[in-house]
Amino acid sequence: MSFNSVSFLFMILPLAVLLYVLIPGRGKLAVMFVTGLLFYGWGGPKELVLLLMTIAFHYGAGAELFFLKQGKRHKQAKLMLAFAVACDIALLCVYKYSGAGLPLGISFYTFSELSYLFDIYYGKAEAEKNPFKLSLYVSFFPKVTSGPIVKYADFSEQLDSLRFDFENISDGTALFLKGLFKKVLIADNLGVAFASVTELNLISGATAWLGMIFYSLQLYYDFSGYSDMAIGLAKVFGFSFDKNFDYPYMSKSISEFWRRWHISLGAWFRDYVYIPLGGNRVSSAMLLRNLLVVWLLTGIWHGSTGNFVVWGLYHGFFVILERFVIKDSFDGIPSVIRIIITDFIAFVGWVFFFSASLPDALYYIMEMFGADGLGFFDKTAFFLFFDNLFLLIVAIALATPFPKLLHDKLAYEKGGVWRVLSVVAAVVLMILAVSGIIGSTYTTFLYFKF
Repeated sequence: MSFNSVSFLFMILPLAVLLYVLIPGRGKLAVMFVTGLLFYGWGGPKELVLLLMTIAFHYGAGAELFFLKQGKRHKQAKLMLAFAVACDIALLCVYKYSGAGLPLGISFYTFSELSYLFDIYYGKAEAEKNPFKLSLYVSFFPKVTSGPIVKYADFSEQLDSLRFDFENISDGTALFLKGLFKKVLIADNLGVAFASVTELNLISGATAWLGMIFYSLQLYYDFSGYSDMAIGLAKVFGFSFDKNFDYPYMSKSISEFWRRWHISLGAWFRDYVYIPLGGNRVSSAMLLRNLLVVWLLTGIWHGSTGNFVVWGLYHGFFVILERFVIKDSFDGIPSVIRIIITDFIAFVGWVFFFSASLPDALYYIMEMFGADGLGFFDKTAFFLFFDNLFLLIVAIALATPFPKLLHDKLAYEKGGVWRVLSVVAAVVLMILAVSGIIGSTYTTFLYFKF
């Protein structure tokens, strides 16, 4: 099931919210747990069984790990952690590399379960005695399929302080609708534009560049839209999750880009891989190793083919270049130029992301420079550009903070008629988004395949 499906929007979500409001006390946790199982298992029982099996394994591993830590048996605790991590890696490899089909959200909920074990090992949390609470953490329906990856220590702190709050429901609903608008009205239309490029047998250089831009913007609105919806839903049920995107296409360097894009994944690798390896408090050679390990793992996490490994190392190369070679030498360059350079690097990187294989990615980059022999401009490129011009203008504008700043200034500072217009606009966008869902073919979120 997905957030932008009719069954979720008009059946599961209203029922879950109604029960959450009506059922008192700890019963609210049961509502969320049952909703999570129903949400995840909607497509079939096999993936749900696998999810429950991994929860049971990590519940037992966490209890044993905590017991060993309490007894100061540090060597055995390290071996226990290594064994559990090896099992998780093996599970991911089986599904990612065997061609057996990737269970929905397995990369995300596995990282959540690893967060639980790491937090116990590093003394940030105790082993959960109540298997129900751990199950709720892993299967919490707003985040189980595509994140954000919330650390167990952060989640468990909020479990005991949940309360019904109209302000949370209002704010969470507004954020959910914002994400729905991003997905249905922007990302899906950009996906149609991108498909019109990939369906062509031969493409000109300009058409290939347009395809790259379409996909880069589609991926941003698709995944940030999902994150907004997930964080909004969590807020409705009383949980506060940090934002997962912070206008990444406004970044002035690749390092900054990755502090703004998929923030929860970056934080996971920082806390559980980069810092345990020594972080930046090591020699230059070891720092280089740490960065390469993180970016290699980032690429592998996203996909099983060579293009994802190259994509991870591609970004790692620019992060290392900025840290060791460029350093502060770009500080005098105008911000606009630095943003354009950063976006160019990120956009080209997405070619490796959307291609089926490494040769396909390399050939697409060659097509951007005329490999198909059609020159740089042709009628198709002009048609695609002008046919999607309004969509591009809206997508580029909303990828910056300026429309939100203008809206907040008018709606919240000036108020009055501007506030009324803001509410009317929100209602209109909601109607358009729901109409788009009902009247068009259902499209899943891009990050479901990871």
